[in-house]
Amino acid sequence: MYRQQKHIKNIILFVLAALGAAIMIFPFLWMVSNALKENVFVIEYPPQLIPDNPSFGNFVRAWTSNKFQLYFLNSSIVAISSTALTVLFSAMTAYAFARFQFRFKEFLFVVILLVLMVPDMITIIPRFQLAKALGLRDSLWGLVVVYVAGGVSMNTFLLRGFFESLPRELEEAMLIDGGNYLTVFFRMVLPLSKPALATVTIFSFMGNWDEFTWALTAVDNPLKRTLPIAIYSFQGQHGTEWGLVFAAMLIALVPIMIVFLSMQKYFVSGLTTGAFKG
Repeated sequence: MYRQQKHIKNIILFVLAALGAAIMIFPFLWMVSNALKENVFVIEYPPQLIPDNPSFGNFVRAWTSNKFQLYFLNSSIVAISSTALTVLFSAMTAYAFARFQFRFKEFLFVVILLVLMVPDMITIIPRFQLAKALGLRDSLWGLVVVYVAGGVSMNTFLLRGFFESLPRELEEAMLIDGGNYLTVFFRMVLPLSKPALATVTIFSFMGNWDEFTWALTAVDNPLKRTLPIAIYSFQGQHGTEWGLVFAAMLIALVPIMIVFLSMQKYFVSGLTTGAFKG
């Protein structure tokens, strides 16, 4: 009787998981389907998930129009630079909170947590004024600075929990052998923290790659805009070629998929460790 109930429970859980997966993946499949259609067939009724005559013409047009390649390059520069700096500064800040004792330590950490609760839209005007005063407006470097400043708080919270879970004995042994804290941090702590660093890298890259509001507000020069602006430009005032828009979105999705697939083996363990320990 117990085995039968367990078997039924497993079937129900499998059905619910399959249903949830289908609900989540259907919008993506619909986007792929429309990207492979000519624009006249995108709004056809009844809609077809599998197009009769699939074509990659929308992908070619998206890649070669509206300075898409230049925007793709700008986004790559901004996202890679911002992610690398965010991971480095977040790791250094989190390690300081995890291992060192200093005045107002917990107060400063609470301030970091409070920063996470402030919506980005509330701070966009002060950020704009500050960027203008510092000469960072209308430049890719201005985007990088803002993205790094915005990403350090969340990632510090995540990484502190992970660093606190590392055994102190290993660090103390390296210090006794003549190493300093920089040696400990770069040669032992970071290599042992690959799961957490991979998680931070994925989240940071996704956020920096997809960010739209600040990139639209801070950059006026068409030659310095990023990929979300290019996708937005495909939407016309009197009509939108949705097949072209979906194709551009799929092209923009490729770098995110590459980053995620290259780090997926560390993702789950890094996320859960930081969450439970923090």
